[in-house]
Formats: sequence, structure tokens, C-alpha cells
Amino acid sequence: MKVAVAADHGGWPLKDMVLTTVRAAGHDPLDLGTHSAAPVDYPDFTAAAARAVQRGEAERAIVICGSGVGAAVVANKFRGIRAGVCHDTYSAHQAVEHDDVNVLALGARVVGVALAEELVRTFLAARFTNEERHRRRLAKVRALEGNSA
Repeated sequence: MKVAVAADHGGWPLKDMVLTTVRAAGHDPLDLGTHSAAPVDYPDFTAAAARAVQRGEAERAIVICGSGVGAAVVANKFRGIRAGVCHDTYSAHQAVEHDDVNVLALGARVVGVALAEELVRTFLAARFTNEERHRRRLAKVRALEGNSA
């Protein structure tokens, strides 16, 4: 599967390991930057990854910032994107299995390299269960997209 990977300067220290892990898991990473530790704005890089998933250029994305929270907030602004901050392996697979999450948000200042590698492998290996209860709940989530007030 094609996996978009994007990071701001806070997430940059994990980005090369994420790209390597995606490749090692048999997937094709799409590197959307950043390419240095120079300060950048996380919305720009996360938005690029979310758009790649929206346009079908990637099936999933992994976005990395300092905490993972800002990247998840940005990604979830895009219709059809379901992003989750996962700092434990249970959440990394359950988010996909039950919530059909298509964007993993990681906090480089929260998780270490070994845990981040395990989270990426777990997220990529997980599949949506397609159980009726989960389809029903996702339909309710989709109905809320674009809802104002």
C-alpha cells in the first residue's frame, strides 16, 4: 500500500525511521517532508498528507509532530480523513479495526524510536473489521463531516 509520511521539525527526528519501517513492512512510502530540523508549520505538512489520502495518492498516512496532537487536529479537518494519536500498540491496531482510521499521528517528543517503529508496523498491519456495528458508527461519523454549529 502507498503510505504518505509527513513531519514538521518536531517530528523530523522520527521521520527517516518511519520511512524505513514502512518500506520494511512491504509498503511504498510517499515522503512529503519536512527534510530538515528547521522550524516549519505542522499544518502545512499534515495537510499535504491528508490531501494525498483524499486524492487516492496514498491509502494511509503517518504524520509526526512533537506531540501528535496538532497533526491529528489538522488531519481531521479533511473530509474522509480519520486520524488518531496513538502512543500504544492497542490503540494503533484498534483505531483501524474499529474506527477505520487512515492516518496515524505520532508525537516524536512522546514516544521513543523503538515504540514508534512498533506503532507504525501495528498500524500498517491492521485491517478494518467491517462489522455491522462499526459500519453503522462510521456512517454516523461521516454524517457529521462538514457539520457546522
